[in-house]
Amino acid sequence: MESRVNELEAKISLAEDLLDAVNRTVFRQQQQIERLQRELRVLQQRDAGPAEFASPADEPPPHY
Repeated sequence: MESRVNELEAKISLAEDLLDAVNRTVFRQQQQIERLQRELRVLQQRDAGPAEFASPADEPPPHY
């Protein structure tokens, strides 16, 4: 009986360690998602500004 309890305690300890690792990974990923969302908003705002050329035909040729 005691060996069974020790085995269960070891499994619980391992499960807790794995859960902590998953929580840290999810936290880092959430931070990265939030950073990418901020960067995307900045890029979208930059693109939403006035267009310099209305259509590709209005753009100067590449050699200018």
